[in-house]
Amino acid sequence: MLTNAASYSGLRPPTATVCHASALTSHPIVPLHRHRPLGLARRRTNPRVYRPLVDLSTMEERHIILRYRLDRATIHELCAQLEPALMSPIRQPTGIPPLVQVLSVLHFLASGSFQTTVAMSSGMSQPMFSKILSRVLSALMKLMRSYIIFPEEGDLPTVKGDFYALGHIPNIIGAIDGTHVALVPPKDDEQVYRNRKNYHSMNVQVVCLADQYISHVNAKFPGSVHDAYVMRNSSIPYVMEQLQRQRVWLIGDSGYPNLPWLLTPVRNPRTRAEERYNEAHGRTRRIIERTFGLLKARFRCLHMTGGSLMYSPKKVCHIIVACCMLHNLALRRQVPFLQEDGADGGVEAAVEPAESEEEEDSEDDTDNRDRVIEQYFQ
Repeated sequence: MLTNAASYSGLRPPTATVCHASALTSHPIVPLHRHRPLGLARRRTNPRVYRPLVDLSTMEERHIILRYRLDRATIHELCAQLEPALMSPIRQPTGIPPLVQVLSVLHFLASGSFQTTVAMSSGMSQPMFSKILSRVLSALMKLMRSYIIFPEEGDLPTVKGDFYALGHIPNIIGAIDGTHVALVPPKDDEQVYRNRKNYHSMNVQVVCLADQYISHVNAKFPGSVHDAYVMRNSSIPYVMEQLQRQRVWLIGDSGYPNLPWLLTPVRNPRTRAEERYNEAHGRTRRIIERTFGLLKARFRCLHMTGGSLMYSPKKVCHIIVACCMLHNLALRRQVPFLQEDGADGGVEAAVEPAESEEEEDSEDDTDNRDRVIEQYFQ
């Protein structure tokens, strides 16, 4: 038996040899192929596959409306409109179908839940849902003028007739008022967002029709701003001045000034005619309070029970406008407002009490209102 190196004479040397430093100058270096350890094998880059937790085709229609505030057909119609924007290759949420994106955002708006809760119920991470929320809101904003439309001249006779049926005041084409949506304010401007009820909010101006359709919304101003200031700095004065040859009016509470196109109640009625006018004014203007009630009951993220929206004021504005758009879509598609059996607080609970802050500067033009009282309420 061979036991030492001398015994290997005449045989091929082993393949694993050691190169001495003196040999490096005369022989080329042959690189050794290093193999990746088994535990560090290269990971395959398989495409991400999203497995949805919600199948709309298997859900009952009632449950769909309760959860998303729209029926099955309306959701598919909305998804078809938003799909081109949601399928854009730029920053696309990988693997999330457009329908699932829309459903998750509808659930968030309807429930007012935290992002984490909505994300878990949709089978995605919270950061992914945050991206989807911004993406769907951005897509909706591009369609705003198709969903929120002020009456055109050809629509005015029907609009005036619907309002006349409410309180017997002629030529009304809209009820205007402001409502507050709570938010967590920016630290630098905290006081600007504190409203007269001592919580932080956005002051949202809305004009509605007699069927509770929202024809105008302005959600850009913080809660400390007066309703009349919001109105002056919106598009409403320009729009109504263009319609003055039609002799039409909006109706508002005592927080607004009397204008040639805006009727407010008489603060201290002295005659029976003024009292009858105030009664008719109240019956007509109540439609805006019911509109706010339905809007906030349908989309709990806007109601105080849903907590304060923890987003930037700009994003809160987009959320508010999106809810108004979806509210109009539900009305036009005649989707009923449903509530869970035994749940507390429906539309009536969401109606805010009529409470207005009187206008500080006196720019009232009461001549127009006096003519209305004299002509129709004597």
